[in-house]
Parts: sequence; structure tokens; C-alpha cells
Amino acid sequence: MSIRSDFKVYQEGPLHYFDTAASSLTPTSVIKAMNDHYEKRPVNVHRGSYTLSYEATMAYENARKKIASFVNANPEEVIFTSGASHALNMIAYMIGRTIKAGDEIITSELEHHSHFLPWQRVAKEKNAKLKFVDLTKDGEITLDNVLKQVTSKTKVIALTLVSNTFGTKTPIEEIKNAVGEDILVVIDAAQALAHERVDFKTMNVDFMAFSGHKMFGPHGIGVMVGKINHLNTFEPFFLGGEMNDLVTKETVTFKDSPEKFETGTPPIAEAIGLSAAVDYIEKKTYEAMHETTTSLKKEALEKMKALDGIHIYNPNSQGSIILFNIEGVHPHDAASGFDEYHVALRAGHHCAQLVMQWLDVTATLRASFHAYNTKEDVDMLIKAITEVRDFFNGAFA
Repeated sequence: MSIRSDFKVYQEGPLHYFDTAASSLTPTSVIKAMNDHYEKRPVNVHRGSYTLSYEATMAYENARKKIASFVNANPEEVIFTSGASHALNMIAYMIGRTIKAGDEIITSELEHHSHFLPWQRVAKEKNAKLKFVDLTKDGEITLDNVLKQVTSKTKVIALTLVSNTFGTKTPIEEIKNAVGEDILVVIDAAQALAHERVDFKTMNVDFMAFSGHKMFGPHGIGVMVGKINHLNTFEPFFLGGEMNDLVTKETVTFKDSPEKFETGTPPIAEAIGLSAAVDYIEKKTYEAMHETTTSLKKEALEKMKALDGIHIYNPNSQGSIILFNIEGVHPHDAASGFDEYHVALRAGHHCAQLVMQWLDVTATLRASFHAYNTKEDVDMLIKAITEVRDFFNGAFA
């Protein structure tokens, strides 16, 4: 399928974009939805009794309903945040208040820093034990390896649903079914929702987080989804305006979820934009986009395998990411060279330094694909890799 015309950035000049894992491009329908808000109802929500405020509030809450339906959750279980990192920190803080000395938290070396560092801090502050799931040689998390770490002291399992480096998928539903309701399971679904539907109720996890800008939505918005029984129990991370029910000099009581967790002015236009992104995905369908993405990634992978001096770290991954290095070329030098060919991809540790340590490398290159990519993009990617490899190895031999 061709969806390229939906993205005006391609009209700005040559672009071969392979950095969707960091941030997807934004379709015009999402931009229009946000512009409509600022042009027609640029006011705050929930607070005003006048018409514009009512209309803005309805648009904002309808966005919540849309997102809730999209991930199969209840609207009161959907909390808008500034991003997935914000949401994951909120979750760790709220659960962390219940953690005691000697409790165990299970995580993995695949985690984005936003899903590892908050739990590292909880473990240190509460004198709890942080345990890591053994990864397979392909960088995968398996049910068996998770269960090997589970004991009677395990309180939390915090894992990525789809890795932002290897592109591998974690069997979260099977893990939750195996460990039961006494262990809280928290997932980072940011990479997953870029490419596939995620069903909160079917997975039966306790909390999940994702970001708008990785699924065609705007920057500056994420979503925390939590089972309502937990949201009713836990105290909020932030305190301030609008989320309070009664404030006195001595005490405070909170409103029900979701207002309880959305202090201050929320990301109104961004929520509306994220709702439009869901409309876009449903119109184009994950299935059709996945077919295009998978085909192009497979073609690029096979062509890269045929090149000398290219080290591919995840050749067996079914995801949309190719993690690689060019022998004799630092990833940042390579990425700068790619830019000469208008090839945009990521170099570095991808906010996943534990993965780099597991691979025993300082950094990697990451090419991530989506349905706006084309065969011409793949051809230019291969040309750029070849030219950069030959230039650096020739220049500094």
C-alpha cells in the first residue's frame, strides 16, 4: 500500500526515513485535528461553564473514549500523560509506595531506560531486589525464563512488549496467566502500538504505557492504562489543580480516575491529535501496513546480509527493526554519512544501554521501518551503507 502522500514532510525534499522506532511521521489528518482545536476551541477543559469550554471538554473526553476502545480498556482506566516515560514513572512511583524490603521486582536487559531506571530507584529506596530475565541468543524474553525468576517474594514484573532495539515480542499474556493476580505485571507498549493492536483486557496486565508520537500521533502525549481497582487504590504521582475533591489545611481527597491522575491543564490538542491518529490507523489498518512494512524490512535485511562487513544483531527478529553496525565505522560517523544520502536512521544506544552491554558494543545503528517506506528507500539505504562502509574503510585503512 502507498500512504506516502499522507505525510507532507516528503514534500520538503529528499527523505528516506528509517527512524520510526524513535518517532513516526505525522499524517496531515492528525495535524488538521490539532489545528482545528486551536482555531475553533482554544480553551481549557473541565473548568468552564461556557460553550467553548464545553465543546473542548467533549472533544477531549471523546478522545479518551476513542483511545480506551482502541486498546480495549474502560475510559476511566485511561490516563493522559506527557509521554510513555511520564506514564512509566507514574506507575513505578505508585506501585513503589507498596514495595517493602526484600520484595522482588523482575525486569530485563531489553528495557528502555524509562522502564528500567524508575524500578532501579524503587529497589534502591525500598531495599528490594531487582532481578533480570535471561535473554535467548536472539534477544528474546521467554515464559520459561521469566518463571525461573519468580519466587514467593516477587511483587512486580516490568517488561517491554516489543523491544526498541531487537524488535522482539514478549509473550506477555502467557506470562500474566502463569503468574496470576498476586504479581503486578507492567508493560511498556510504546513500540508495539506502532505496528499492531494491543488488547489490554485480553493481556490482563495491571498497567501499560505507550506514547502518541510512535503511532502517527503528536509529540507531548502518552497514555497510562491501569486496572480500575489499582487506580482506585493508589495515590497519584502529581498533586495540584483539578484532580482534588476537597482540600483543607490538613487533608486532601481526590476525584475518581481519570481526573485523579491528571493534575493541571492536560494535553488537550495532543489528545485530540492522538484520537485522529487512531482514526488514521483504523482507516489504513494495521494488517495492510504490516504487510508493507514486513516486506520492505525483509528485502532490506536480505540485501544487508549480502554485504561484507555488516554485523546484524537481530537477523531472526520478526519485528520492524534491523540493529546493525558497519565493521570499522563508528555508528555516529556512519549516521552522519547516511545523511549525505538523505537516509535518516538512529545511531547510539537507543536509551537502552543494558542492551549495548549485553551485546558488548558501545553503540549500534538502528533502521526501523513503517508503511510509508518504499523500495526506493530500501535501495538508497543499501547504497548509503555500501558507500559509507567503503569510504571510511578506505579513508582510514
